[in-house]
Amino acid sequence: MHVFDQVFSLAAKKFDSLDALEKAMPHVLTADQLKSQSDAFYLSAMTRRIFQAGMTHLVINSKWPHFEEVFWGFDPKKLVLIDDTFMERAMQDKGLIRHWGKLQTIPVNAFEMNELVSSQGVSFGQFIAEWDQDITLLWAHISKRFKRMGGQSTPYFLRMVGKDTFVLTHDVVNALLNHNIIDSKPTSKASIQKVSDFFTELQQHSGRPLSHISKLLALSLE
Repeated sequence: MHVFDQVFSLAAKKFDSLDALEKAMPHVLTADQLKSQSDAFYLSAMTRRIFQAGMTHLVINSKWPHFEEVFWGFDPKKLVLIDDTFMERAMQDKGLIRHWGKLQTIPVNAFEMNELVSSQGVSFGQFIAEWDQDITLLWAHISKRFKRMGGQSTPYFLRMVGKDTFVLTHDVVNALLNHNIIDSKPTSKASIQKVSDFFTELQQHSGRPLSHISKLLALSLE
């Protein structure tokens, strides 16, 4: 039995039906759907992920409408105009999460997004939609270019916006260890590539999106 079929069988045992299992899978957008979203949508999601890291997601999500209001809908072309006075006011706003290091990323990442779309001649949505290389190379590109997007922040961000990717959650890493794909948490370029190759193999066998395979691996733990 192929390893994917073993994983699927173990995951399915946790649900009353296959339909229920399918409904638990992450939602993946089409290329056209990714392209249709504005750069402001992506900058907002990126910033929300930055604030979610190490904090309670429910709290961040409840405050996000106020973030959207204060930061001009996260339009990157407007946000590069933010000055020190604006940021000082933001640090006094009790409706925001007053984390200086994370608030600082907003104008910086707005600038980087503007630069990226200008240099590529496409929207950010088109840039990620048309990425045709290994998904972990897209992780590396975004994490290197944008502030506070290292570690697992980039894969979580891509998952949030509907771009197909796997995410190395605690459960996924344990599943990979159980299948002897890795012998420790993957942090090096070589170990991450080994994981990516494994996901590619499962994708080729199953025809499933990477995000579904990632979820199924997490669910396969007994």
